[in-house]
Amino acid sequence: MIETASPYRPPWWLRSPHVQSLLGSSPMRVRRGARMLAALGTRAEAVVLDAGEGVRLQGVFNPPPAGEPRGLALLLHGWEGSSESSYMRLTAARLLAARFATFRLNFRDHGGTHHLNPGLFHSNRIDEVVRAAVAVAERYPIRPLVAAGYSLGGNFALRLALRAPAAGLPLARVAAVCPLVDPAATMDAMERGMPQYLRYFEHKWRRSLQRKRELFPEEHDFDDATLRLRMRDLTAWLVERHTDFADLGAYFDGYSIAGDRLAALQVPADILMAADDPVIPLRDFRDLRPGGDARLELAGHGGHCGFLENRRFDGYAERWVARRLAA
Repeated sequence: MIETASPYRPPWWLRSPHVQSLLGSSPMRVRRGARMLAALGTRAEAVVLDAGEGVRLQGVFNPPPAGEPRGLALLLHGWEGSSESSYMRLTAARLLAARFATFRLNFRDHGGTHHLNPGLFHSNRIDEVVRAAVAVAERYPIRPLVAAGYSLGGNFALRLALRAPAAGLPLARVAAVCPLVDPAATMDAMERGMPQYLRYFEHKWRRSLQRKRELFPEEHDFDDATLRLRMRDLTAWLVERHTDFADLGAYFDGYSIAGDRLAALQVPADILMAADDPVIPLRDFRDLRPGGDARLELAGHGGHCGFLENRRFDGYAERWVARRLAA
């Protein structure tokens, strides 16, 4: 993998990784993304996809505002994000302005789609995402087809690229921003780091599980004591009750892309990472050995999926994704 230094240089008051990480998904950025999409005048089409084996996944398609599209970009959000997350809207706006059509896919149980499937989301559900991507490619035969993801979505994007040839998915390029590499190392980093990150994800996941219990009480009868478990114990409960993995270690290993797990990668891949990411340890990337044409751009600052540039909270990452996918 070729590593290059990033030209991204935030102003001094945006150099804290925690400021970057927290402001990156702030309501101000969500609203800015909505305004940018509205200004483009593109129409949004909500679509429910058949992802095979009775699974349904939902997403949002936007054609470019004018002219023939230059390609189609599939965008994947992070854990407990959605198609309407700030970075998803802002990235879509950048790509649409570059005349790419976009499809922002919601993972199972994300973006208010809990009602579509009785089974719970977990991070090893890559097969249904691959099948959904194939369905998108068939429904919208716009080429080239490219994909990008943030955080867990970056992990999914790289695994999607790994499986694309066997699935008959004509994926031309992928871009990943701060992708989760080694889930076990990320869990350790969150437990050792600022408690706000762990609390944030615990709160959002508990709300998601509560919603699932309300919709499918006959399938999910777990009690409130289960919901009060901390992240590691709650994940272990999920693995034991709702997956076929023997234990937490096997589950983490199932969606890890560390080491040579991407050695068979054939699709060109670009990765953007911040050295100060408080969630994804930089050392995970030192042992990453993807195959094919893979490049890592390393920035000194940026936090976790932040990369904010100014007082308007413009993001370098969204422009980087659009530029890489349009290459």
